Amino acid sequence: MASLSLKHIYKIYPNGFEAVKDFNLEIEDKEFIIFVGPSGCGKSTTLRMIAGLEDISDGEFMIDGKIMNDVEPKDRDIAMVFQNYALYPHMTVRDNMAFGLKLRKTPKHEIKKKVGDASTILDLSELLDRKPVALSGGQRQRVAMGRAIVREPKVFLMDEPLSNLDAKLRVQMRTEISALHQRLGATIIYVTHDQTEAMTLGTRIVVMKDGVIQQVASPRDLYNKPDNLFVAGFIGSPQMNFVNAECRAEGDDVYLDFDKFSIKLPKPKGDALRNGGYIGKEVIMGIRPEKIFESEHAMSVFPEDCKIEVTVNGYELLGSEVLLYFNLLNEKPAEIQRQFTDDAYANVKKVHWTAKVDAATTARYGSTITLALDPNKIHVFDKETEKTIVN
Repeated sequence: MASLSLKHIYKIYPNGFEAVKDFNLEIEDKEFIIFVGPSGCGKSTTLRMIAGLEDISDGEFMIDGKIMNDVEPKDRDIAMVFQNYALYPHMTVRDNMAFGLKLRKTPKHEIKKKVGDASTILDLSELLDRKPVALSGGQRQRVAMGRAIVREPKVFLMDEPLSNLDAKLRVQMRTEISALHQRLGATIIYVTHDQTEAMTLGTRIVVMKDGVIQQVASPRDLYNKPDNLFVAGFIGSPQMNFVNAECRAEGDDVYLDFDKFSIKLPKPKGDALRNGGYIGKEVIMGIRPEKIFESEHAMSVFPEDCKIEVTVNGYELLGSEVLLYFNLLNEKPAEIQRQFTDDAYANVKKVHWTAKVDAATTARYGSTITLALDPNKIHVFDKETEKTIVN
């Protein structure tokens, strides 16, 4: 397989639009790298530059130490799996998988073996004589992968390969792609806008926004230690809850004040805010829905200065868990101070929060409940730069 190096890569179109800006990434042999981000963030453009389907405006792209900027796509030893499968409708599965090998004048016996091996890996052996029109979406995608596998390329590129499949098939195909990576020991670069796909498949994830890398990390580190507000909000489902909060010190203790509540921070988090000069300033507080608790056990474990009382305005049963929705004030006008009248509350901007709790909860729409926030799992972000102050 192969290692890849992208140094200061730019993609600038003739009209001056910068689709990718100063992209730097080192990819090790056999890694499964995910490019993730919202539509238009530059992830597919970067993939196409690696494939040679887009010119690199500036920077240096190398495979195994060899500069590839001006190398033709066919000579890069890269196989690409597209979103729309790109199968030849008049050819059988066998012929679709063998087509690239025939173009390279690979001996017939070798083609037969490679197609046979790939079809076994992908459970396509009984479908080899069918044409694409007779296949399901998942089967077509496996054929597209088989066509890439038989070439035994240095690098596999996958551009949103599961986006045309229904939810159940996507889950199944994610498992198959992950198993395929383990079997082949391949270097794979995979583009998706689905952060669930990113979290379940990648050894490392590259989060992009507006053509710029926001963070490169393992799924676990990305989830627990986001570098900024965008990454924190993009990774995780349901997404992290945010609210504007004022940082306040009381002796050795540091609190975050928001809505009608004050949350006391653990000493390491409080010290980080104090040492960063944030006392008396407004910051953005974040916490994930699954770190907000409602059980009797949580009420006994967490101190009173980590609890909030809210009114539920939404309820979703997910089977073993329930999502509870509620609103918090996102600003605290001085004239209201800590006394909230109904009229004042109605005119203040609110944010929607979610708590993921046990399905045994008795809370329903309209219930007033007490929730405990795990103070050790609170994230704090600079309101101006949106960079993480403390995780």
